[in-house]
Amino acid sequence: MSEYNEHQLNPAEMPIDLNKSYNQTIETNQYRPKIAGFWIRFWAYSIDVLVVYALSGLFIKPVFRAFDVSVSSPIFLFFNTYKITALLLFLAYFLLMTKFLHQTVGKMILGIKVVPKEGVKLNWGTVVFREVFGRFISKTLLFPYLLPVFMPKKEALHDLLADTYVIHENSFDKVVNLTTDSKARQLHEGAVV
Repeated sequence: MSEYNEHQLNPAEMPIDLNKSYNQTIETNQYRPKIAGFWIRFWAYSIDVLVVYALSGLFIKPVFRAFDVSVSSPIFLFFNTYKITALLLFLAYFLLMTKFLHQTVGKMILGIKVVPKEGVKLNWGTVVFREVFGRFISKTLLFPYLLPVFMPKKEALHDLLADTYVIHENSFDKVVNLTTDSKARQLHEGAVV
């Protein structure tokens, strides 16, 4: 035998320190839906406002004009029957589109949708709370629409109230989990006992 082979240890003859712990790092990859940020939500909302304005102009204004009802004179404070009807159309649009399709026309165009934090489907209570009460508060105060800029998970007030997220449809963030598996007195690979 050569000198090299005489000094090479057989795995069974290798010294093993039974008091030493051998650590093994395991990497697991998980994917989660990418949360939509402020600007994409802003542009989707802008498209939706244009859609509601167009629907109002096509369907509500002609009816008011046909019955000779004024669309500009206020009844109570700054509200008139046309503005109240347009507000109801606005809320109904967001309510029905979100409930049945999880997205409005603006969200469809930009590829984002509303999902519940827990569960698979949006129920009526969640959608009514998000799209009627939450949207009414946000529309009245305007500041709650800016919350996604400051919130870590980019949630607006109506998302916080209804426990929902707005996510990208076909885009995911990769989450790498590194775990250290320490097993005390673990023998190294190939050791024969």
